This record gives sequence, structure tokens and C-alpha cells, in this order.
Amino acid sequence: MGRTNNDQTHLRRLRDTYARMGCLPSYSEISKALGFKTKNAAFKLAQRLIASDHLTKSAGGRLAPGPAFFTLELSDDEVRAGFGADGNATGLVQAQALDHLLMARPSKTVLVKVRGDSMLNAGILSGDVAVVETSLQASTGDIVVAEIDGSQTIKEFRSDRGQTRLVSHGLDSKAVAPEKTLNIIGVVRGIVRSYRPPMVGGANLKKQEKFR
Repeated sequence: MGRTNNDQTHLRRLRDTYARMGCLPSYSEISKALGFKTKNAAFKLAQRLIASDHLTKSAGGRLAPGPAFFTLELSDDEVRAGFGADGNATGLVQAQALDHLLMARPSKTVLVKVRGDSMLNAGILSGDVAVVETSLQASTGDIVVAEIDGSQTIKEFRSDRGQTRLVSHGLDSKAVAPEKTLNIIGVVRGIVRSYRPPMVGGANLKKQEKFR
């Protein structure tokens, strides 16, 4: 009988380790974490994951995430947010990385932390992280990150007959027109929300922008 392939189980544990440490462990540490008897078993696992593009080797020879490292299973089924599900679920899954869902052009994409409740009724909450593509030209109805008269904000962009406005969707929804300048920094392509508090002792960003 052939040996059971547990590479996917080991890969999930490596992802957890990477999320906790911010880097991939050494072969010795992988052996210990995964319960291998020898370091050679960790080396062979790494070679298989390198071949499948889940891992790669950095310039210094250390293991690093490969192109497929962050791909997760995406179900073909949809979760109904109400009653009366039709029961036609297929159960199919495919590999999908979160960045592929939200980022069409990673080199032109920035993550921006939202602060304030001015977009509450648009489903954007304080503490959310907006995925902003800076290369897109804003169209009416787009949610944008903009600089208006020297202040940075996240709002809905509207343009009518050459008149541009930024519209909030909070408790006191209102439209604001620029008095002097309006610079669209980027268009929001998606929102990331965590239902867990940030981990204590996690890595600090060198620079973190916050927009109301």
C-alpha cells in the first residue's frame, strides 16, 4: 500500500506558521513542527512544494512563499444570506488566492485602513481595509480614496455635467464639492474585514494611512 500524501495538510500548517512568524522556518524547525523523524523528510516535502509552486527559495537559500502558497479552496457553491436555498450546490472547489480576487494590478494597488463611519450605509466600516487601485480612472458611482482641499477621505465619486462631488453614506449622508482641489488617489476594488482583534506583537507597518 502506498504512503498517504499529506502534503496539503502540511501546507496548511506551514501557512499558519508563516502567519505567526512572518517567515518560513528552517528544515529542522519544519521537521519539529510537523512531527517528522528526520530533517530529510522536511527537505523532501519542501522539494515537492517547490515543484508545485507553493514554495520557492530566496536569494539566501531560505524557503519563501511561492506563487501558489496563499491559494485557498474556493467553493463553487454560494452561501445564501436568506431563506429558500434551492439546494443545487455542486460542492466543486478550485484554488484561488485572495489577492487574485481583489487585485487586477498588484503594482498599482495599495491597502488603506478606514477610520470613521461616513460610509457605514455603503457597507464600509471603521477598521476595514480598503483595496485601492491607483491606476483606475474614477467613474460616477465608484467608491474612491481622494484628497479634497488638502484632506484625505473615502467617499462615493459623482460627476454630473463637469461638476464633481464626493458623497458620504453615513448617518448624515451629504455631498461635498471641492472648493479648490480634488485629487482621486484611487478606486476601491474591495474591502477586507477581520472579525478578530489584531494579534498582539504582530509586525508593525512602516507607514499606515487612515482615511475617514
